Amino acid sequence: LETLPALLGADDDLSGFSLRHDLLAEVARRHPGLRIGRTGRVMEALVPAVLEQKVVGREAWRAWRWLLARYGEPAPGPAPAGMRVVPEPAVWRQIPTWHWHRAGAEAVRARTIATAAWHAAKLEAAATTEELDRLLRALPGVGVWTSAEVRQRAFGDPDAVSVGDFHLAKLVGYALTGEKTDDEGMLRLLEPYAGHRHRATVLVWLSGRRPPARGPRMAARDYRSF
Repeated sequence: LETLPALLGADDDLSGFSLRHDLLAEVARRHPGLRIGRTGRVMEALVPAVLEQKVVGREAWRAWRWLLARYGEPAPGPAPAGMRVVPEPAVWRQIPTWHWHRAGAEAVRARTIATAAWHAAKLEAAATTEELDRLLRALPGVGVWTSAEVRQRAFGDPDAVSVGDFHLAKLVGYALTGEKTDDEGMLRLLEPYAGHRHRATVLVWLSGRRPPARGPRMAARDYRSF
């Protein structure tokens, strides 16, 4: 319970955040209580972020669900049936290759998670988002996108931008200019929000403004059949 206020965003600091675009101002008006929370738990954010690398969401969620059901402990107290506590780092290190395969995670992502688990104590001890970024990106298989996703979730970093995301740059470009853009263009558009760039992208997501969809949706792959 002592971490609940931080999880709900009680520590979120909006100082210096200026709504420089009419769309963002309107979304902020509709969501006056919007805050960025933080869990303070790095591995709990890192494992699902790695599972989400270069796959569609359904693939990652399926793998996460299977691994939690197989290796997570039942949640304490009056909890819904099937709810699990995320495994400790020692458990992630010991998962055999065939169970990663059954979960639908190929060897690269499995190896990234296992390697990170060996460094879990150092990751969890990071005092700042800058230090955590440095430690994460020193791990094989962890790049800019994964580090940003972890810092957003674990540290509530309002400035961590998920560069390399399949959708984000297009959404930001379309919402703010009416035209899709790439990562470089997105970063230029977010420059006025330095210190709060992630917060600005959250407002973009909440706006619901999306570029017209063209072509079929990316299909989910099933690594279990490989």
